Amino acid sequence: MNTIEELKSGALKGATHIKLACGLTEFPLELLDLADTLEVLDMTDNKLSALPENFSNFKKLKILFLSNNNFTELPTVLAKCPKLSTIGFRNNQIETVAQNAIPSSTRWLILTDNHIKTLPDSMGDLPLLQKCMLSGNKLTSLPQSMSKCHNLELLRIAVNKLTTLPAFLLSLPKLSWLAYSGNPFCSKHPNCDVPLKELAWETLEIKEVLGEGASGLISKAIYDGKEVAIKVFKGEITSDGLPEEEMDINISMGHHDHLVDVLARVTGHPEGKDVLMLELIPPHFFNLGLPPMLETCSRDVYPEGFTLSLSHVLKILQGMADATTHMHARGIMHGDFYAHNIMIDAQANSILGDFGGASFFEPSEVEIRNGLERLEVRAFGYLVEELLKLSSQDSSNNHIKEILRILQNRCMHEVNQNRPLFSEIKEILAI
Repeated sequence: MNTIEELKSGALKGATHIKLACGLTEFPLELLDLADTLEVLDMTDNKLSALPENFSNFKKLKILFLSNNNFTELPTVLAKCPKLSTIGFRNNQIETVAQNAIPSSTRWLILTDNHIKTLPDSMGDLPLLQKCMLSGNKLTSLPQSMSKCHNLELLRIAVNKLTTLPAFLLSLPKLSWLAYSGNPFCSKHPNCDVPLKELAWETLEIKEVLGEGASGLISKAIYDGKEVAIKVFKGEITSDGLPEEEMDINISMGHHDHLVDVLARVTGHPEGKDVLMLELIPPHFFNLGLPPMLETCSRDVYPEGFTLSLSHVLKILQGMADATTHMHARGIMHGDFYAHNIMIDAQANSILGDFGGASFFEPSEVEIRNGLERLEVRAFGYLVEELLKLSSQDSSNNHIKEILRILQNRCMHEVNQNRPLFSEIKEILAI
């Protein structure tokens, strides 16, 4: 974190990365003295509402974060920044996104939790757009021009006012991760109302925190002499959607060996928050991958030197194909099917978690159901590709590698209808 005093004194001369969060109400013009070097500017958590017209002097700026500020419109001056590729304006009061306000160099656009009712047709003029985060706005439709966003891989449109799923999304050649829950067209899943065991907060002995995600805090607890996991939902909108939607998804999932089981609903939280008791994943499990970085945008990364045997690759893929088949049969799309949401142990036993981006669909609508499933199939294809790279030193069973490479190519076909469904993938993996 930098200080405004450092900036004004000239101590930051030549800096490439700047982070300022000090209640600023006006853009500090001293930043313009860094226009020749600055590549990353993070001014999240201030009170800014405008950028100066000469902001376009930042010719090298690649990444800009202005979340948790007071902007009511997306500054049109951004379009004049030639290298700007990542733009974050989460949790402002943006109502207007003007035509051609977004630079054509944009790869990652974050407009979550604003008041946007419409997007301009110029959204279709973003050929490099890979990730687009639009959850928590007031959108009633998406511009048809976005059908030209052929590089779009991840889209978040949850918690808007969409009355239908935009049909063109199923034709986007690279779309693999889609979250759309909490819109008027999303019907409530019948299994949400299946009675779930309830227990009182006072019956739990809360232990250490295990982790914190966008939607809630997970802690270890003791219940009736057994170790369990407790997820306390924050109740705030996330980039993926609403925590209560995630809770419904968890309840509707049912039991599966490769999914985290929901054990009970917990009542009487001291702050009135929603709480679920979950199966505790054993401590020897670890995340298969790490979340995407700014540089990789939509792709997971893996620890340096991490490898897998081909037999373990096959075992993981078999488990995940089984889990996704189970979910889709119940009308649930994961929406965030990534290696960083898969936990494995040393024997390659696997568990798929984190359903914050999951959405319900209507299984009886066969064409839409299959189209949505094939989006997830493309994400599965990315996983096949990544795990094959991790097993590249394993020279055994080359015929299995060839089967997996063919499967990867089929899963990642740019024509949705040409991809297999998970039922066929399961059969292929039964090698």
